[in-house]
Formats: sequence, structure tokens, C-alpha cells
Amino acid sequence: MEIREKIILGVDPGFHITGFAIVKMGSGRTSLCDWGLLKMRTTDTLVERVGQFHAFFAEKIRQNGITHLALETSFLGKNAQTFLKLGYLRGILYLLANTHALDLAEFAPMQIKATVTGHGGASKEQVAALLFRYFPALNNAPAVQRLDMTDALAIALCGAWHKKTPLSLIK
Repeated sequence: MEIREKIILGVDPGFHITGFAIVKMGSGRTSLCDWGLLKMRTTDTLVERVGQFHAFFAEKIRQNGITHLALETSFLGKNAQTFLKLGYLRGILYLLANTHALDLAEFAPMQIKATVTGHGGASKEQVAALLFRYFPALNNAPAVQRLDMTDALAIALCGAWHKKTPLSLIK
């Protein structure tokens, strides 16, 4: 039986800053292929930012041969409008998963933290510190950008490493 290499795109969406990370899982090894941020101007319209978001991730999927997409489940915070607008970006990711025949999985924040650190109650800073040790190249990123990228990397790693069924899996 041929073992298929998994290339996972983890996305932490935001309308101003979106973190992303791409990891490759094959032959029992996990490697970090690409990571960074999509920054969108707050002066751009919502329609323009949705278009930028779609174009950016469609290109990442094509360039990197993505096979899986991993997301964190969304939660309703203090601002319902922000929650609604983030739904637009999540919808774009669902559409891209369908268009490119990607497996899409969503994971609860505690699942992601437990998978990466072994403790579901770990702080963002604890997750980041562990990821900096696993992937020293992350230390080259400006400090202000690190948590957005490490959140996305943790999501991607959960997609690669998680053994149990995620909250939802769309094939």
C-alpha cells in the first residue's frame, strides 16, 4: 500500500493579519515548508480583502501541492460583527478546499494545544516557545508577528499529528 505524503496548510484567519503555515508529513517526518503572514490594509473594502484572501490562498495551494487544510474552530467572542466577517474568510477556505479536493479538518483550541504541547490549557506563549524550539527558523520572524504565525503552525501540526477524529472532516 502506497503511503500518501500529506502537505497541510494551517490558517489562522484575520481581516488585517492572517497567519499561515505549510507543513509536509511523510515517512514519519514533519517539515516546515512555508510560513508567514498575509497582511491586508484596513483601508481596503471588505470585498477587496476577501478577494485578496482568496487569491493569496489559491496561489499557496497551487504552488505547494496542498493536500489538507486545517482550521481552528471559531468562537463567538465579544464582537458578533467580527465573528460574522471571519465567517466570510472561513467560507473562502471551505470553497478552496472543495475546488482543490482538499481534506479539511477543524480542531478546537484545546485539541490544538494538547496535540502540540501535551496540555490543552497551554497559553499561546507556551505553544510558541515550544514551536520555536522545534523550528528555529521561526526565531527570525519579527516578535510582533510571531504569535500569528505560531498559531497557524500549531493548527497545521495538529492537522498532521492528530490521531483522533477532528471535530469535522470534509472530504
